[in-house]
Amino acid sequence: MRPVVRHAGADDAGQVAELIATAFAELRVVRYLVPERRERHRVIAAHYRILVDHAIEHGQVHLIDDGPAAAVWFPHVSPPSPPAGYDRLLAEATGEWADRFRVLDGLFAEHHPAEPCDYLAFLAVHPDCQGQGLGTALLRYQHARLDGAPAYLEANDPRNRDLYAKNGYQGRGTFALPDGTVFWPMWRPAAP
Repeated sequence: MRPVVRHAGADDAGQVAELIATAFAELRVVRYLVPERRERHRVIAAHYRILVDHAIEHGQVHLIDDGPAAAVWFPHVSPPSPPAGYDRLLAEATGEWADRFRVLDGLFAEHHPAEPCDYLAFLAVHPDCQGQGLGTALLRYQHARLDGAPAYLEANDPRNRDLYAKNGYQGRGTFALPDGTVFWPMWRPAAP
């Protein structure tokens, strides 16, 4: 059975933020952002909630069926503008680790392309559902709706980088966090 993609609304924001936090729990970047394992999920989920709320209002959030996978997109802006009151919201959500999030935000802003593009902020698949094609289904769904616009993302591990490459994204070098965590900026040219 083919996965059904739907647009998430405000009522879905908490579920999407929790999904992203769960899917990303073991990523090196998440361990850098919140080194304290006991606090990690709570802090990361609160941070993702800020961005998911912003995307629901100013971008697009897509869910597969009842929620095992989600994609968070921001449209045709470069770089996307932060949520209103972001510095305050970030400090409240991340506490003592806010500076680490600011470092990551700064690196993302520094490497974001100047040209307008659709920006994939997050593609998350629940760990129990990974490898079933749900991430690819979400990518294809959005790619079919890009209206000839290019797309951009930052891959955060080699497995993700390879998935994006299979879906038409091309590498644009690398950049790294202070702890050495590598990101691969990737660009998908506009379809003719």
